[in-house]
Amino acid sequence: MYDFAYHRPKSVADAIGLLKSKPEARAMSGGMTLIPTLKQRLARPSDVVDLGGVKELAGIKVEGNNVVVGGMTRHADVATSAEVKAAIPALAYLAGHIGDPQVRNRGTIGGSIANNDPAADYPGAVVALNATVTTNTRKIAADDFFKGLFETALAEGELVTSVSFPKAEKAAYMKFPNPASRYAMVGVFVAKTASGVRVAVTGAGATVFRVKAMEEALAKNFSSEAIKDIKIPADGLNSDIHGSAEYRAHLVGVMARRAVDAANK
Repeated sequence: MYDFAYHRPKSVADAIGLLKSKPEARAMSGGMTLIPTLKQRLARPSDVVDLGGVKELAGIKVEGNNVVVGGMTRHADVATSAEVKAAIPALAYLAGHIGDPQVRNRGTIGGSIANNDPAADYPGAVVALNATVTTNTRKIAADDFFKGLFETALAEGELVTSVSFPKAEKAAYMKFPNPASRYAMVGVFVAKTASGVRVAVTGAGATVFRVKAMEEALAKNFSSEAIKDIKIPADGLNSDIHGSAEYRAHLVGVMARRAVDAANK
């Protein structure tokens, strides 16, 4: 690790002030990505702003037809939340299958989506449920938030303060995990809400993406039979030692059908 100054602010305002006053500073949520990056000397921030002391950023509440999850809420808390289990069981299930217990008890939803790792689970839920990401300055629609590989709509010094998920009529998440990391080689979140049907895929490409053909088929007939013949092109999908692009394309169809079956139970 290179030397850096460590800060642990107590409020969002203090955290933003630090990030704006120190151009080379980095915010840290759970540290699941930043700490390994620092250890490998792949990043050299002048300052690390630890958001762990900002209590106002953590917590879960139900507001009307939405479940609002604070940006610093840990995966384990989402997985065990009675409010989440009652309103959107698929979201609790997703959170309970992120990584391993150590990751679930340190990692946060805000840190996960801000980092936008292509194999992360939460982007699938954000896009499929058509969630709204709230920052310290604005609200960002799910379809506008994730831009590309490790890239989001967040500006410099902008922090995720909460994510608002609409309740779903039916929803489920299924993934094919890497056996070592438990990250998604392919994960598919299927959701039927008041605004329609959405199918979001994570792990397969550079960033989360929707499958419009499946959405249109499921809007007419919400069953796995309706999407069994839909093929996903392998062009542009991830290919590595764990699985080829063609294999991941095949897995999208398998996981999507399993997710629809789970949502219908």
